[in-house]
Amino acid sequence: MMRIDKIIYTFIFFIFSCGDEKDIITKQISIESEIVEVYLLSQLNDSRGFCLDVIGYKNSADVKKGIQAHTCYSSQGQISVDQGFDEASIALNKFFISHFNVCLVADKIKESASVRLNNCDDTENQKFILQNDGKIQPSSNLSLCLTASENYREGGGGNPVNLIRSLSLEICNNNFSSRQTWGTRSAK
Repeated sequence: MMRIDKIIYTFIFFIFSCGDEKDIITKQISIESEIVEVYLLSQLNDSRGFCLDVIGYKNSADVKKGIQAHTCYSSQGQISVDQGFDEASIALNKFFISHFNVCLVADKIKESASVRLNNCDDTENQKFILQNDGKIQPSSNLSLCLTASENYREGGGGNPVNLIRSLSLEICNNNFSSRQTWGTRSAK
């Protein structure tokens, strides 16, 4: 199994000169982007923490089944492909999972809306801001926050067993900060 730790972005800029000259100048800039996990800052009831996770198991996860908050796999020493987000994309307000070539998307930009994964298309429903205070908010409605559910269930593996929480957009509320405050980190 090949593990991708970094994505290298290459941008080519074309500069057209004024006047009669037809010269094209190209400049190539490469930016390395790490793969990071997006995790709740509060561990809640799992000392390994909760990370955004494609439903399924690692390489065989199924993006059509959606996304959830799941026990973080980084405690195993690396970020799993089903929990790995492109750090540079997050800075551009896109939560992109490069291994599966999908982005986080809200079904609607309203309270209690579900979130899922889909092909990246730069629509408003795919634009999320990771704020300095840890809130993940749709850029078109900053009163909403990505929220892990209060309730949890046991997953199908792990020792101790992995835990799962569903995700939705909810009104940002300090009383829910333990389920609405996120961060990113590379493998431990």
